[in-house]
Amino acid sequence: MSHLSLAPLRTRFWGLKPPQSILWPHPLSTQPYPHGPSVPQRNREQKQKRLREKQGALESETAKKSKLPTRPSKSWTAKEIVLYEIPTEPGEKKDVTGPLPPTYSPRYVEAAWYPWWVREGFFKPEYQSQLPQATGQTFSMCIPPPNVTGSLHLGHALTVAIQDALVRWHRMRGDQVLWIPGSDHAGIATQAVVEKQLWKEQGIRRHELSREDFLKEVWRWKEEKGVEIYEQLQALGASLDWDRECFTMDAHSSVAVTEAFVRLYEAGLLYRDQQIVNWSCALRSAISDIEVEGWPLPGRTEFCPPGCPSPVSFGLLVSVAFPVDGDPDTEIVVGTTRPETLPGDVAVAVHPDDPRYIHLHGRELRHPLSGKLLPLITDPAVQPDLGTGAVKVTPAHSLVDAEIGARHKLVPVNVIGEDGTMVSPCGDWLQGLHRFVAREKIVSALKEQGHLRGIQDHPMVLPICSRSGDVVEYLLKNQWFVRCQKMGKQAAQAVESGALCLNPPFHQKNWQHWFSNISDWCVSRQLWWGHQIPAYRVVGKEGDSEKCWVVGRSEAEARKAAAELVGRPEKELTLERDPDVLDTWFSSALFPFSALGWPQKTPDLAQFYPLSLLETGSDLLMFWVGRMVMLGSQLTGQLPFPQVLQEKLKEGNLDPRELQIAAAGQRKDFPQGIPECGTDALRFILCSHGTQGDDINLSVSEVLSSRHFCNKIWNAMRFILNALGDRFIPHPTEELFPSSAMDAWILSCLALTVGECERGFLARELSLITHALHHFWLHKLCDVYLESVKPVLSRSPQAPGPLQTLYSCADVGLRLLAPLMPFLAEELWQRLPRQPDCTPARSICVAPYPSVQNLEHWCQPELEQRFSQVQEAVKTLRGLRAMYQLSKAQPRVLLQCSEPKEQRLYEDFLEPLGTLAHCGAVSFLPYNKAFPQGWAQASLNNTTQVYMELQGLVDPHLHLPVLLTRRQKLQGQLDSLTSRTPVEGSEMMQRERKVSSLLMELSKLDQAISHLQQLMDTTPTKS
Repeated sequence: MSHLSLAPLRTRFWGLKPPQSILWPHPLSTQPYPHGPSVPQRNREQKQKRLREKQGALESETAKKSKLPTRPSKSWTAKEIVLYEIPTEPGEKKDVTGPLPPTYSPRYVEAAWYPWWVREGFFKPEYQSQLPQATGQTFSMCIPPPNVTGSLHLGHALTVAIQDALVRWHRMRGDQVLWIPGSDHAGIATQAVVEKQLWKEQGIRRHELSREDFLKEVWRWKEEKGVEIYEQLQALGASLDWDRECFTMDAHSSVAVTEAFVRLYEAGLLYRDQQIVNWSCALRSAISDIEVEGWPLPGRTEFCPPGCPSPVSFGLLVSVAFPVDGDPDTEIVVGTTRPETLPGDVAVAVHPDDPRYIHLHGRELRHPLSGKLLPLITDPAVQPDLGTGAVKVTPAHSLVDAEIGARHKLVPVNVIGEDGTMVSPCGDWLQGLHRFVAREKIVSALKEQGHLRGIQDHPMVLPICSRSGDVVEYLLKNQWFVRCQKMGKQAAQAVESGALCLNPPFHQKNWQHWFSNISDWCVSRQLWWGHQIPAYRVVGKEGDSEKCWVVGRSEAEARKAAAELVGRPEKELTLERDPDVLDTWFSSALFPFSALGWPQKTPDLAQFYPLSLLETGSDLLMFWVGRMVMLGSQLTGQLPFPQVLQEKLKEGNLDPRELQIAAAGQRKDFPQGIPECGTDALRFILCSHGTQGDDINLSVSEVLSSRHFCNKIWNAMRFILNALGDRFIPHPTEELFPSSAMDAWILSCLALTVGECERGFLARELSLITHALHHFWLHKLCDVYLESVKPVLSRSPQAPGPLQTLYSCADVGLRLLAPLMPFLAEELWQRLPRQPDCTPARSICVAPYPSVQNLEHWCQPELEQRFSQVQEAVKTLRGLRAMYQLSKAQPRVLLQCSEPKEQRLYEDFLEPLGTLAHCGAVSFLPYNKAFPQGWAQASLNNTTQVYMELQGLVDPHLHLPVLLTRRQKLQGQLDSLTSRTPVEGSEMMQRERKVSSLLMELSKLDQAISHLQQLMDTTPTKS
């Protein structure tokens, strides 16, 4: 579901928000920008048509519904919020001596547990090594460090829910678990936030402060606001080892970043060069590819970029004529979506085999603005079938053009400055103008001089800086780059060889494609907040200052290297440190090993590296995962992890007007607001979606359903605890042997559930686990066993078998739930009676996770199969009760079996059969004996009939007309279906299913009508 706010789900801490997509008033797309293909006109028109039709239908439906009287939502009624109000100091154990509240309340359940878990050290591997079930194995993960700038959103919640479930399971099974918390300094985002705050609160700009003073402001902001994310992680129940928390700008991280930079430089994998980079003029910094968003534009689209005095038209192709020198009647027309770069043109290129221009090879063209001579060059990169087959070459402002220029040794001409204004090479008439103001002036000049050949709509993709909203420029800058080809090849080979496993496996194709086409990584950022690059320029008369760069862990080390480079004494040299900082992704790529102490050889690094698993969103596969693999393998000699598990929460893609309609529908469904569902409900439903498939869609109704499940578990445990009482003494679960068929059945189901959970965790398919647990608690324990055992428990004296079985179901069932619903499981498990002469685990989060090997003696698949037939009989009897409207009566039941083995199947379950069917006594009718008059009949299978008493319980004179009316209605529906024109495909199959269902229902009605008519013959009419 799009734009699902979690604040109402968890009012105490939820600042969680959905992953945000920028919504703009136009569906924004060009093609000199290398960020996507052009949009086919026909597909675009069809999509817009469907959108208009859909929106019209939605608006019409909303208008109709708005005229109806408002009714309270059937799916939810407000529940009383129960609070835990017993005074408890942070870190003290919660008081569980009192009775459970009558209803499940998330705030009550979640109170006080997390600080106690942390204080007791349950999340530390040192504690886990002392557990009785300790395996001696390790399991380590790091949390994908969220940006320190803000709040967690649903995507983070999904990642945390999955990771914490895996971590808690490994911890409970006895592994030494280390889950490393941390946050990312988020260079661009954090600096932007602090700059805005400074302007809002103090009215000053960053450049009015010294770098040192500005960084003090950032650190002050971080200390005040950065804790919010950690509070949210704790509220989610994330069992992280907080004593090992890392921040990518702390002192140790700075040492690791510097060491990595120096080692890469010494290995020849890091260099400084002048290349085209993504440039944000608003930020005045280079930005990474991941920070560039492509806006698809269908054609002419107006948009006002930051700093521009008026809206600018994008999505236009401007055709410009370049006259051939010496032949004024001949010209070459080129198209451009960026006419502001025309002053930087240094050539026009055509394909060498394009017959239209072969006769012009070697000629020169006149620049339409300056009149300068430009060479007409030939290059195979030009696509002759696009436009006129001729392109202008602007090496200083296009990556493709820079490559062409390098091949032909063309000198780049930069005409756009770092701030987005035109610079001196473009001429006085443009210098200092905003580049998009200059665009309009250039187009006007072309028109006046007669060189404009047309302006037309042009579908394109406009590159936008995700941080500032500004149009990205491509500028030629001297920056630091990481050579990626060699490391990328190794990363690709790791996946190909199976050393690195990507799940879902369909990501492998994207991985291989990305690394086979990888370019060098620009790591320079023109910011103040971040890791300042440990590179120094030698200042003086040493020649080309761009070649006099040295790298060092300290200035002293760099000075020594500089002396060797220029052959002069260290004391005579003046060094200037590069003011730029490193790309945030550089420090993030080191996180799996820098968080463990690298480059020092720490015990944590030796014990927990490589990590056991990386779990993260699939949108980070290349930008974070790929770089971790490259740098981890290069700097440590090992892959940072052997497996990557990826998931993705589907983002909203609704038009703003559709969002209004959806919000109106949500208000109707939840007139009192989205109910508070709690952490456990959210975690459980997030884990219920498969992590190894398509994007995950999440809706409020799903979370609400999960909350209902929590309430069901709560009520079941209230029943069990009440049945056990204060004097119950539990036996060891593994030593329990059932004393009745029903006990044996539920324990066999429980053992099966244990096995399914174990398989799900081993396969890391959490949806299998949530399905198994939901099915056991709801459909096995609550719906069947607890209902069947109520009459047994009401007898005095009570048999001990059912009580021991109830205890085992609660104990094992809660331990199975604990990795997914930690708060609810802890609250309920702590209230269970303790076994004598046994030291129990202090918390369920360090109690042994149930193992199917210890419960094999419970497994009775044949018994489960037998009872499934009993449940079919229950279903049939309930259907008969409904047919004859026996709401309160408990009719007797007879079973008649033609086969002795069939009768033996039911013998052990006669009482549960009657209880679950809400009937009276159940007994057998000999096969050769006729069934009594006045009883309803139904077939369970070919060998078993069931009879239910009606005599004296049903008035046929009153009930028969009801059934006849219902039969007439169903017959009408059947006649309507069969009279329709034959259809094919899925519609035909759907109609056949409806027809079959109606025929079956009519057959049951005919049988019931026959029984009632027979009953009328023996029942006098009431006067």
